[in-house]
Amino acid sequence: MTMDTCWRHIPAARNSYAALYAACEKGGYTLRPVDSPQGDVTCYSLNSLNAHRFIPEIRRAPCVTIAGGPHATACPAELSSVADYVVVGEGEYTLPSLLASIEKECAPPPGVATSAGYRKADTCVRLDAYPAFSQMKGYIEISRGCPHSCMYCQTPRIFGRGMRHRSIDAIAREARRFRDARFVTPNALAYGSDGVHPRPDRVRALLSALRDPRRKVWFGTFPSEVRPEWVTEESLDLVTTYCSNRRLHFGAQSGSDRVLSLIRRGHTVADAVAATELVLDAGLTPVVDFIVGLPCETDEDQEQTAEFIRWTASRGRVHVHRFLPLPGTPLAGFSPHPLLPSVESLLGKLALEGRLTGTWRDRRQSFF
Repeated sequence: MTMDTCWRHIPAARNSYAALYAACEKGGYTLRPVDSPQGDVTCYSLNSLNAHRFIPEIRRAPCVTIAGGPHATACPAELSSVADYVVVGEGEYTLPSLLASIEKECAPPPGVATSAGYRKADTCVRLDAYPAFSQMKGYIEISRGCPHSCMYCQTPRIFGRGMRHRSIDAIAREARRFRDARFVTPNALAYGSDGVHPRPDRVRALLSALRDPRRKVWFGTFPSEVRPEWVTEESLDLVTTYCSNRRLHFGAQSGSDRVLSLIRRGHTVADAVAATELVLDAGLTPVVDFIVGLPCETDEDQEQTAEFIRWTASRGRVHVHRFLPLPGTPLAGFSPHPLLPSVESLLGKLALEGRLTGTWRDRRQSFF
């Protein structure tokens, strides 16, 4: 009889559940959703905002526990002192292999940390080898990895700096199961490329394959935002020709070129300004991300960001969040720069006017 394998329901990990459900199903295991640890094995996917809520539960669990997700990948020593097993990095191959080793009572595969130690994974997931989802639907992950090294971001530290892409045939096949197709990728416009040099021909081929009068395609909106320097007349023509969205979502992050350089963002304020104007010219609404309270910013830098936020909000929509020191990144352990009262006032005013969303309170308490 196959052991009872469970998945701890955590809303923030919905897409991880869809992907790993499909991968485990392929390996002969069903991840039964639960609201508390039970069965023979319960799996958790944790981020750095919710880990503190579930660690006590994992410690008390009456079953074998497996922790994974970005927080577990960044802090395997911490989690392996609590959970029986910690999946470090990608889980599509490692998790089913680990479940098989538990069932056979043998040593865990590479890519799994325990209190006894850790062997680095010796595999890299090829996206076409696994369905994006099966019984449990989720967004379709079309690309993984990022060549950029933004100092606040966990993505290249978890998935590497080389981009991997799901094939057009596989994406189109899975999109047929949706009336509204949405995608997961670090940069939607980088599909088919190395993440540095655009391949609009590959993006066009993908979007053309997805075209269907019965289906809406959302591309370049959450969770498939783009980078500002990739916004061009050609790329916008692809979006307006093939896609249903009337917005384009990209990250400016700061209104200070000094800060953008320090955090290794890889673009300038001028790139974000140009992207905003191009999006407007294409008849779309720009939705622009900003991070406030970056530890390397000065009051002057923050005022420049506030001015850019004000300018952007007069033309489109703004999404703001407070800097979080994510484990495993170069800025882990750094404290946010305090917000100026004038900046807090501006953000509140724009939020009340419906032109800004997000949260800018100090969320360091979420780590405790």
